[in-house]
Amino acid sequence: MSHDTLPPARSMVGVRLALFTETYAPQVNGVARTLERLVQALRERGGEVLVFTTTDRDADAGAGVVRYRGRPFWAYPQLQLAWPSSRDVITRLQAFRPTIIHAATEFGVGLAGRRAARRLGVPFVSSYHTSFTAYAAHYGLGALAAPGWAFLRWFHNGGLRTYCPTRAIVQEVEAHGFERCAVWSRGVDTTRFSPRFRSSAFRANAGASDDMIVAAYVGRLAPEKGVSVALDAVRLAMEARPDRFRLVVVGDGPSDHEARAAAPRGSTFTGRLEGQALGEAYASSDVLLFPSTTDTFGNVILEAMASGTPVIGADVGPTRETLLPGRGWVAPADAPEAFAERLIALADDRIALRTMREEALAHAGTRSWRAVWEALFADYLTLQAAAASSRAERDPVLAT
Repeated sequence: MSHDTLPPARSMVGVRLALFTETYAPQVNGVARTLERLVQALRERGGEVLVFTTTDRDADAGAGVVRYRGRPFWAYPQLQLAWPSSRDVITRLQAFRPTIIHAATEFGVGLAGRRAARRLGVPFVSSYHTSFTAYAAHYGLGALAAPGWAFLRWFHNGGLRTYCPTRAIVQEVEAHGFERCAVWSRGVDTTRFSPRFRSSAFRANAGASDDMIVAAYVGRLAPEKGVSVALDAVRLAMEARPDRFRLVVVGDGPSDHEARAAAPRGSTFTGRLEGQALGEAYASSDVLLFPSTTDTFGNVILEAMASGTPVIGADVGPTRETLLPGRGWVAPADAPEAFAERLIALADDRIALRTMREEALAHAGTRSWRAVWEALFADYLTLQAAAASSRAERDPVLAT
């Protein structure tokens, strides 16, 4: 079905969403971008949204956003935590009159949303975006994993639904006792990410000739992202096939200095890119390396595939679900030798590389944000209707 023959987008007039999250635009990460898209999509369909989040030094005041002063989380300083007063949250919600409350994080702001929903009798849903128990292991806090799961189970089971980005994550959290889970997948904007943004100038700046393989890493430079695996893999590939590879690293983060020092000779670090510059980086590369084992969904995987760039990812559930079959390769996690073998195979077999590009591009074309929002918003409406019916049964006056 072409975009011209798609049915009209579902109307969300009358839906009033209160969204609670510790991370939101202008922060640049997968969760913040997804939530910003959620707000935009709901408003475009006639709904109203009020966002509760933390302060950000780059944030404007902004209509429809309530910000509370945050402090760095001691275990993960890049995450700002805030603890809104219940009185302030309740007062704002009573004025806004939400029909559904959605908590996207489980800390102070998310807890405030959960608590307010119960007090006001508003349908409450949550979404599971970040594997904090996996992060804990990377930061030497493995002892927190067991109590962490107990807390997360309590938090999410207090709602009518827990949205997870992949079926693999649904299965993981259900194994830890989560209930009423559903998949809220992710899409990709093929107008922003496309092979047409391939740039010979970008490749030249990276020191890559036409017959070289440009391997890209795009994302945060942090221990839990497996950046060292990508660096070591390209180094091993360069040793096996001299003058055949270049590495481009896009992003910033706490491991920036260490990554630059450890990168193979000739690597290019662009820092954080956005807009057309990011699209050019994807499309001008020949393969994306995605070694993370902690992501619940790799948005960069879809962005790369929409750019015609196949992916070599860590062999974990969420990545397998997005890549297989035939759209990319997986390699054992924390095994740079395996990533290097995949890189060398692509350099030696350009027909296989071209086939993977075609498969990746075709798959990305099926992952529209439109379909993602239709599914999520249909569930919002179902839960709202069920809650309204339940209230009417408890108080017949509401049914008249």
